[in-house]
Amino acid sequence: MPRNDLILRSVRGEPIERFPVWIMRQAGRYMPQYQEIRRKAKDFLSLCKNVDLAVRISLLPLDLLKVDALIIFSDILIPLEALGAKVVFTEGEGPRVLWSGNLSDLKPYDPHQNGFVYEIVRRVKKAQDEVPVIGFAGSPFTLASYMIEGSPIKDLRKTKTFMWEREYDFRRLMEVLTEAVFLYLSHQIEAGADLVQVFDSWTLFIGRSDYEEFVLPYVSDLMDRIKRSYDVPVIYFFRGSSSFLDLVADTKADVLSVDWSVDLSVEMIRFDKVFQGNLDPTLLYAREETIRLKTLELLRTIPRKTGYVFNLGHGIAPDMEFNKVKTLVDTVRGFKLGRS
Repeated sequence: MPRNDLILRSVRGEPIERFPVWIMRQAGRYMPQYQEIRRKAKDFLSLCKNVDLAVRISLLPLDLLKVDALIIFSDILIPLEALGAKVVFTEGEGPRVLWSGNLSDLKPYDPHQNGFVYEIVRRVKKAQDEVPVIGFAGSPFTLASYMIEGSPIKDLRKTKTFMWEREYDFRRLMEVLTEAVFLYLSHQIEAGADLVQVFDSWTLFIGRSDYEEFVLPYVSDLMDRIKRSYDVPVIYFFRGSSSFLDLVADTKADVLSVDWSVDLSVEMIRFDKVFQGNLDPTLLYAREETIRLKTLELLRTIPRKTGYVFNLGHGIAPDMEFNKVKTLVDTVRGFKLGRS
C-alpha cells in the first residue's frame, strides 16, 4: 500500500482527514518541466511510447504539486494502433485517426502491442511508494468517435450519423472496442495500477436517449467485466454529466467523475456513490484569490466527509499557469475535515 492512501480510503468510504486531490492532465504542457522533457522526443506519440520519458512526466505532479495520486502519462488513442487504425498527432492541430470505416479492416486487439504502457505503470509504481497510481483508457464510445470523425472532434456529426444509419456496424464496433478497453485496462491493473479511470470525453454531444441506447450498454458491460475480474476501484468520467447521471449511477463504476453541470451538494445525497470533480477548469484563468475562494466554496458544499475526490470537471488546458494550479491543489490540501 502507498504511504498516502487517502484516495483509496475515501473511495472505500473510510474516514479521511481531508479530501484527496488529483487533476486530469496534471502532467502536461502548462508545466515548464514537461516542456523540457517533451523536447527530447520527436513527436507526441513517440513521447508516449518512450517509457523513460513518460515515467519522468508521470512523476512530475507528485514532486511539484503534492497530489494524492499519479495518473500515468499516455493518451487515450494508444490502443487504436493495435486494432489497425493509424493515429497521427500534428502539433497545433490535435489528433487524427485514419480508418476506412470498414470493420473488416480492423485487426483483433493484441494488448501486448501496448506493453510500453504497462511498463510505465510498473516503473511509476517502482519509482515511488508515496501515492496510488491511476491507469486509464478512453471509453468505447469516445474511441469510436475519434475513429469515425477522423479529424479533431467538433460536434460528432459523423459519429451520430454513423450511429443512426449504420447501427449494426456501430454496435459491432462498440463490441470490438469494449473488448479492447477491457484487455487494455486489465493489463494495466495487473502491472500494478491501484485505480483505473475510463474517459467518456465526448458524451456531451449526445442526448439522453442516444446515450441510453448506444453508449450505456457497453459502459455497463465494461464495468461489469472489470469488477468481476479485479478488486480495483473504477472511475468513470463522463461529460454532459447532468443529462444521464441517474443512468450511470446504476453501473458498477465505483466513482462517478462529473463535470460542472452537476450540483454535488444535491447529487451526492441523491445517489449512494463516490463522486469525483467537479470544479470548472476555466476558474484557473482567474486571479489566485478567486481560485482559492471558489475552490473553498465548492469544498464547503460537499455533503459527506468521505466518498469524495476533488478534481476538475475536465482537464487542465495547456495555456494555464502553473502557479494557479498549485494554488488550487494547496487550497484543497489545506481544507481540513476534522473528525469524520
